[in-house]
Amino acid sequence: MFIHPWDASLDEAEWQSWIAEGHDFGILSVNGPAGRPPLAVPTHFTGASGRLLIHLARPNPVWKAIENDPNVLFTVFGDYAFIPGPWRAQPDIPPTDGVPTSYYTAVQFTCHATIVDDPEAKAELLRHQMAHFQPDGDHAPIAADQPPYGRMLPGIRGLYLDVTEVRAKFKYDDHKPVEHRAAVAGHLTERAQGLDLPAAAQQRRRLDRVGPFRQP
Repeated sequence: MFIHPWDASLDEAEWQSWIAEGHDFGILSVNGPAGRPPLAVPTHFTGASGRLLIHLARPNPVWKAIENDPNVLFTVFGDYAFIPGPWRAQPDIPPTDGVPTSYYTAVQFTCHATIVDDPEAKAELLRHQMAHFQPDGDHAPIAADQPPYGRMLPGIRGLYLDVTEVRAKFKYDDHKPVEHRAAVAGHLTERAQGLDLPAAAQQRRRLDRVGPFRQP
């Protein structure tokens, strides 16, 4: 993922807060066999102490690939919007000559994957995930030796993804003048389609923190 200086995360807390706001679904990318394309698996995840926790169905073809190469990438993205050319045209050129772009946030985790097959370890992984996704506890006990989960555990495998590097990108035209960014955020708010409103919120938040962009 290419990151311009003006698109970079301002600090670790910025991307960590973004993930914690509910961005808990991403794409697991694994190197495929020689001569074959990579494998990509969309899935929910949770995090714990520098580690991402995932579980997938046992028939998933990703397992053999991970056994061959445990170095994987996990990508989370959101708050994206298409920005039409006229919104980005400079004042001294025709609006139709403006160059469109995409706004988005993306966080990429480079990880070392460990497959989890021990029943109790898988049960603990699921307990951690359910504490995140169903915090009210409205589910049966998750135990390796009790139904209903005990009998289903053989059908899944877990993954510990130990994070070795994090790269975060907040692409919201931070190198453009303050007035331009404020105007685009206004256009997004008016259009209000798809993820326009979250994208506008990210642009305004970055605008408040960055102000006029200054090259490091």
